[in-house]
Amino acid sequence: MKKTVVMLGVFLALSLVYSGVAMAQEAGGGLSSDVKAMIALAAGLGIAIAAFGGALGQGKAAAAAIEGIARNPGAYQKVFTPMILGLALIESLVIYSLLISFLLVFKL
Repeated sequence: MKKTVVMLGVFLALSLVYSGVAMAQEAGGGLSSDVKAMIALAAGLGIAIAAFGGALGQGKAAAAAIEGIARNPGAYQKVFTPMILGLALIESLVIYSLLISFLLVFKL
């Protein structure tokens, strides 16, 4: 828990330091190297957080389904089908984050 709080604090501090740079616009219309670096960082962090959250959610969903099936093997079909649907929805959110990251990178 403490590690998560420290990482969140570092992320927020970096966000506050570079918030002015991320909103800056050059007169020539091109992106500065600082803005490009922030876009690349946002794309990388976005997909990393999405992959971590998706894997965590899928692991918990699968563990809960397996535990439910182990306690009541007769409920296999009632547990298995919603679990597969939930896993597909979790994965679609991760793929959506990948799409957003690609859009950010192609903006460079």
